[in-house]
Parts: sequence; structure tokens; C-alpha cells
Amino acid sequence: MPTTVAHNYYLFIDESGDHGLSNIDPDFPVFILCGIITSNENYQNINDKFIELKTKFWNDKRVILHSRDIRKCEKEFQILLDIDIKAQFYEQLNNIITTSDYTIIASAINKINQIKKYGRIISDVYGISLSFVVERAIFFLDAINIENKSLKIIIEKRGKKEDKKLDEHFQKIMSRGTGFVNAERLRAYNLEIIFREKRDNINGLQLADLIAYPIARYIIEPDRANPSFDIFVSKFYTKWGKRYGLKRFP
Repeated sequence: MPTTVAHNYYLFIDESGDHGLSNIDPDFPVFILCGIITSNENYQNINDKFIELKTKFWNDKRVILHSRDIRKCEKEFQILLDIDIKAQFYEQLNNIITTSDYTIIASAINKINQIKKYGRIISDVYGISLSFVVERAIFFLDAINIENKSLKIIIEKRGKKEDKKLDEHFQKIMSRGTGFVNAERLRAYNLEIIFREKRDNINGLQLADLIAYPIARYIIEPDRANPSFDIFVSKFYTKWGKRYGLKRFP
């Protein structure tokens, strides 16, 4: 009998902003959960490109690309204080972001608007965002006309308490479904969640991190020039001609 081929997909998730509702920064009142969904085959290509980038500029594939450190030229990224090196680095990085095969599915929560509408009762901003991203990932996979699809969600560890709470929320999603996707539909994708350390150097998580911050800036100031956002705007999941891969709440 022929072997059944499993078509594996990954959903790499990282965030930008604080998910808490107690002390809100008026200059950064949003929480972004950014998901990057890609097939196993396409991810191998992305991973190879990141290794090539790191090897070229640091001769070390263990370097971890972190959005804030890059923007501030801190730690390993002090080399970007050299204008010529910075230009070369961004040219290659932007090329990876533009040409690689992946789709963005992100959730953007304006915490000030959420408190105005719902008060502070709905406090699990991260959990709510995860539900939004997961259900849209399922919609995306539903439209791919192949059989035996599975989805692994990769999230960076934040702390035992936070990870436990998020895992509990994920298990609730799996047992109850979301507002638009029932539990049976989720289980059909053999959905699972995996927590990884930053030191594990997962390039898919680093790609999600690099994309999350420009999305946040776009949500806060949509009319302001945002060249980093423009580079990947075509990568958002689209449905019915709309940017369905960017869920805004409330």
C-alpha cells in the first residue's frame, strides 16, 4: 500500500508589547501576537537563509536576531553602527523577509480600547490573541487543497507561570474550540503547542519577532511612514480580498 504523506506546517509565534492591563504605556498601548505559518519544506529554506546571513556577518550561526537589539545596535549588533555594514545587513535581511514563502497571521489588541469596552474583566490578552491567531491559521490551512495536514505551534518560553497559563488556555481551545472553529476541526490538524527557549535559536521565532514590532508601529500610527512594514505587507493572509491575517480587537 502507498505511504500516506503528512504535510506538516509550523506556526511560529512571538509578541510585541506587554500583555498586561495594569500599567499601560500611552505611547505603546497595543499588544501584538504575530504568527508566521509555513510548510516544513519552506521553513527549511527560511532556516538556511538565516544561517547564511548570520555566518556572513558574524561567522556564527548561533547569533540570535532580536528586533530591539538590531534597532538599538546593541550586543552583537553593534557592528551595525558601521553604515556600510548596516546597509549590507538590511539588504540581505529584507531580501529574506520579502522572498521567503510564509504567511503572516497576527492579532492586534488596543488595550486602552479594550478596557473602555470590557473593563479589566477580560485580562488574558495573550490567550485571547492566541485564539484569534489559531482560528485564522485553521481557515488558511482549510483553503490548501491537500490531505493529511498537521500544525505545530512553536512559542518562545516566557516563564513557568506564563507558559502554564497559556498551555491551559490552549487545552481549552482544543477541548471547546474557538468562536468560529469547533474542537473537532482543530483536532483534525493534530494541533499541538511546543514551548522553546530563546537559546534554542529557532529562526522561525526570530522571523516572527522581526515582523511583530513593525506591525505594532503600524497599528499605533497607521499613517506614518513604516518601510519595515511595507516590506512584508503582501505576506498577510488575505481572504475575500481583505487583510484577514491582521485581526484587530476590540
